[in-house]
Amino acid sequence: MTREENDKRLAYLKGIVSRLPEKPGSYQFYDEAHIIIYVGKAKSLKARVSSYFHTEVDRYKTKVLVSKIFDISYTVVNTEEDALLLENALIKKYNPRYNVLLKDGKTYPSICVTNEFFPRIFKTRTINKKWGTYFGPYSHIGSMNAVLAIIKELYKPRTCRFPITKEGVESGKYKVCLDYHIKRCNGPCMGKQSYEAYQKNIQQAREILKGNTRQILREMRDEMEHLAEELRFEEAEEIKQRYIALEGFVSRSEVVSHTINNVDVFSITSDEKMAYINYMHVNNGSINQSFTIEYKKRLDESDEEILQLGIVELRERFKSDAKEIVVPQEVDVALENVKFTIPKLGDKKTLLELSVMNGKQYKMDRLKQAEKLNPEQKQVRLMKELQDKLHLPTLPYQIECFDNSNISGTDAVAACVVFKKMKPSKKDYKHYNIKTVVGPDDYASMKEVVHRRYTRLIEEDQPLPNLIIADGGKGQMEVIREVIQDELNLDIPIAGLAKDDRHRTNELLYGFPPMKIALKVDSELFHVLTQIQDEVHRFAITFHRDKRSKRALHSELEEIKGIGPKTRDLLLEKLKSVKRIKEATESEIATIIGAAKAKIILEHFHSQETTAIKH
Repeated sequence: MTREENDKRLAYLKGIVSRLPEKPGSYQFYDEAHIIIYVGKAKSLKARVSSYFHTEVDRYKTKVLVSKIFDISYTVVNTEEDALLLENALIKKYNPRYNVLLKDGKTYPSICVTNEFFPRIFKTRTINKKWGTYFGPYSHIGSMNAVLAIIKELYKPRTCRFPITKEGVESGKYKVCLDYHIKRCNGPCMGKQSYEAYQKNIQQAREILKGNTRQILREMRDEMEHLAEELRFEEAEEIKQRYIALEGFVSRSEVVSHTINNVDVFSITSDEKMAYINYMHVNNGSINQSFTIEYKKRLDESDEEILQLGIVELRERFKSDAKEIVVPQEVDVALENVKFTIPKLGDKKTLLELSVMNGKQYKMDRLKQAEKLNPEQKQVRLMKELQDKLHLPTLPYQIECFDNSNISGTDAVAACVVFKKMKPSKKDYKHYNIKTVVGPDDYASMKEVVHRRYTRLIEEDQPLPNLIIADGGKGQMEVIREVIQDELNLDIPIAGLAKDDRHRTNELLYGFPPMKIALKVDSELFHVLTQIQDEVHRFAITFHRDKRSKRALHSELEEIKGIGPKTRDLLLEKLKSVKRIKEATESEIATIIGAAKAKIILEHFHSQETTAIKH
């Protein structure tokens, strides 16, 4: 598009904007092919739409959207609520490119109460409203199964799939099944339970599914007292047992005071790309609905904007008529006869916290699901988390960690392990014999090894790490800093993993002077960092042990006159240990080092055995 054509486009659009009314409504943006690319809502159409064409618009994605607009249409409505409803309807209808995308991760099960002569109650993922009434969907399967279990215990709805009719029952067409004999069904198909009694049970089951358990308890209590007054004690006892069972279920499922009645609770959890809105409906203090939806962001939408859409979408989906909505923040929308509450204390605050917890759990579940399909996604997430925690300039793609090992300064060694994408890169591991340090001086040993490591990387033009981790506290960090910054003039971030009195890693240190970084010890990131620490410790200890073992072996073989270092090394390479050398025959040793030297070795060990016997 030429500059002249773009100026003409903007002039046309600003002409439309200048004629927009200052009334609530929904507006639609079209691209060059006259396809809707964005739908919005506004208290004042003129003020809102004109804001897109202000020169001070600083959001990059909004500028991209504006560059794609070739036409504008709008619809005036009476209230802000109507504008929000219309916006939601148009987004679902046209799925515009630049609007948030509603994503339903999977089909959750619902509970169906059929329209049959003797209705059935069961869980299903298939919704066909011609067959019955549906309650749900249930995102928490355990809650759904608990409700079904109490309904089956209290009312024993039939489970058979026979198309039972009134005529068939009256003519004796059906026979009772096993469920009747094991007392899981009252046999309505043979008239052993009346149609009226069965329908009454189903109606009470519907009320439980709606969350009206307190109302059912009151009805049960009234019926129980009425039967007792008429001296029908056996029937009263049967109702009493139901009452006790339902009361137990209510006490387990009741979250807050039962005075909270018919209230919707919404919360939002979001990151750069996605937003998760949890919805709960509370009736008589019990949650009878909990569901989470997710939106994919496209224009850096705020939490408030997405929350507005989510409230409309979920209330419409679950046919909620609640007159109070509990939310975590101000929502700039007015719904007719609906009160918005931002609780600070009390039961409603407890409900909001529960909703937030459900939203975060859903986000984590979706994240784990995605990471199973793409393991690299988890590694990138952990690198990003570590980068954010330490404010690193780049992702810590390559992390290196050092550790020393010695016993009273003897056989001093050090090790360096390398992790790439939060995974061990064993081919890059290095171990070092300490050359310049005498005695047990961990700091001096660390200084030598770090200097050798990075001097060589620089000379060979090898990639430097994005982060160095010291297996220790402030002292080790300072030694590494002196080498990296003062001596080599390198700008590599340095962190430390400090241990408590029980030698367990308990904190991450960073910066100079080192500061403790807030990190939960049960988090995935902390587990990876301790894995790095454990790996460098293992690698250093293994190398140190091997070195001591070889020295012990060499020292025993060095006592044999006439056997030089090359012969000793060849024997150990082939037979692995002094024990096996002692057990070998003269011919076996001769095939390795020759007959003459084999005779010398056998005579040496024979003389040792003779001396031992004499003593």
